[in-house]
Amino acid sequence: MSSIVVFAAPGTGIRRRRAGSGYRRGRDAMSPNQIVNAPELGTPSGFSHAVVATGKTVHLAGQIGAGTTIVEQFDSAAANMLVALRAAGGDAGDLVSVQVFVTDVAAYKESLPALGRAWRKHFGRHYPAMGLFGVTALFEPEAQVELMGVAVLPV
Repeated sequence: MSSIVVFAAPGTGIRRRRAGSGYRRGRDAMSPNQIVNAPELGTPSGFSHAVVATGKTVHLAGQIGAGTTIVEQFDSAAANMLVALRAAGGDAGDLVSVQVFVTDVAAYKESLPALGRAWRKHFGRHYPAMGLFGVTALFEPEAQVELMGVAVLPV
């Protein structure tokens, strides 16, 4: 089974496509999946525009984390997401998509250097397709960030 995961901002005119000529493709060292970045979208930083994956799909439920700051909660939520993924037989390199839900987008942007360090602590330099979503609240009132993901395990 083969799939293509694409993240693009609404209104960019990007449609779901098979990976083909004109696209920068490659594999990162942590992942058996193929990273595809369309040159028309510019060079991504901290994410990939698309990931082509073949294998068993694992859908990871939203994970929140402990702590009082967005960075502490992100770090803990990332650890929780990896616990769930490992329980399903996967590892960080198997992630093909991550959705980040935050209650304060400005605070998230201000914390990007520390969030980047927290990301690399758990996932190294593996950057799947990602989306950031500002929300008014999360299920737990004190939660500032929640991570959801999709992984594809080799068969």
